[in-house]
Amino acid sequence: MIRRHARAVALLCAATLLSGCSVTTSTGANVDRSAQAFLDTLALRTFHFFWNTTNAQNGLTPDRYPTRSFSSVAAVGFALTAYPVGVERGYITRAQAAERTLTTLRFFWRAPHGPAPTGITGHQGFFYHFLDMQTGLRFETVELSTIDTSLLLAGVLFAQSYYDGSNATEVEIRALGDSLYRRADWQWAQVRSPLVSMGWRPERGFIEADWRGYNEAMILLVLALGSPTHPVEPNAWHSWTSTYRWGTFHGYEHVGFGPLFGHQYSHVWIDFRGIRDEYMRGRGIDYFENSRRATLAQRAYAIANPMGWRDYGPNIWGLTASDGPIDATLPVNGTPRRFWTYHARAADFTEVRDDGTIVPTAAGGSIPFAPEIAIPALFEMRRRYGDHLFGEYGFLDAFNPTFTFTNVTLRHGRIVPDVGWFDGDYLGIDQGPILLMLENHRNGLVWKTMKRNPHIVRGLCRAGFTGGWLEGRCG
Repeated sequence: MIRRHARAVALLCAATLLSGCSVTTSTGANVDRSAQAFLDTLALRTFHFFWNTTNAQNGLTPDRYPTRSFSSVAAVGFALTAYPVGVERGYITRAQAAERTLTTLRFFWRAPHGPAPTGITGHQGFFYHFLDMQTGLRFETVELSTIDTSLLLAGVLFAQSYYDGSNATEVEIRALGDSLYRRADWQWAQVRSPLVSMGWRPERGFIEADWRGYNEAMILLVLALGSPTHPVEPNAWHSWTSTYRWGTFHGYEHVGFGPLFGHQYSHVWIDFRGIRDEYMRGRGIDYFENSRRATLAQRAYAIANPMGWRDYGPNIWGLTASDGPIDATLPVNGTPRRFWTYHARAADFTEVRDDGTIVPTAAGGSIPFAPEIAIPALFEMRRRYGDHLFGEYGFLDAFNPTFTFTNVTLRHGRIVPDVGWFDGDYLGIDQGPILLMLENHRNGLVWKTMKRNPHIVRGLCRAGFTGGWLEGRCG
């Protein structure tokens, strides 16, 4: 017990940069070598979620596991980006990663495309949100999703830049990646120009909602602006940023968006440090700093814990989209509290949606922004809840220490007596930010690779970004 306590103190001390630090990461933080054991385990297990659960015959990654699931095209984008992490970490060979990637790109390029409601995978270069894991066809009546296609295409472009070899496999990866990106007709999706629609269904046409900032769609706008075939005009970026809301939450000024995934997804692929658009030049910060402030504000909210949830504190925090135990209102210490199943949990000045459910990817996806608080949080979650939360593929989706009700029917997960509710699934769109942002923090792999992609550079330049690593690249 003494040895275990000493190791815990050493890890937390290292992660919070108090002493004994000797490894410098790409984001400038120092982490003691002893802390690498936890981070190595986290990376290895999370990587194998993508490698082991993806259908090797078509490259489709499940939305969740082990519950029987459809594929999420966004999760495929994270998977395509995860495979090179496995190569660089020595989990798989480059040839294995390239073969899996080529299988995936061939599937999406050859899959049936068109306006029909059934027997189709996509239309106008966009793909349906969820696909059948085996056939790859549209799952039920889900929407053709512009954001989920964008996350897929971000992974496709990462693969295009990473696989730079001269062998036939890598040459074909680059060609298919370029073709898939060029096929997306962003102008078609501008049904209410200059904004981009959230999606389309063959039964009813375009979704009434458009992408308005600030949220996870920053990557979507960069891709739409950078298209060499069907680009949107630069005023699309201005229209998007014109809907931003700037405010203060627990002492931190930033552009608001409640769930942390909106501050993370675009940053998986784009290094926003030191580059600024017109809006951020006016605020005197960049989007990386904005995400850091949003992360710090969420932790401050958890420390304040205004709703009195169990276990909230300096190292137990993080609200974002996740599963939850039940859709119901139940009494907690005599006060009615609303609980949700899958929901975009949030805490900032724009909204608070909090039912006591903590999501590990909220901290994991914020590692580069605030490693001094994110790494200790992940370590403490594993230490405190053990195998209830941390399993074969790393962190399960979510947990709720307050929810100990045993007389209700759960939608997800299980109750551990006197400990709380724990989800039973790993979610692909949560696993991706944990693995990839950890890798960006450690060595900048994804960021450095994407800086070489001409489509990403073109999109950022047309959005009006200047400075930093973009200096001299916007002719």
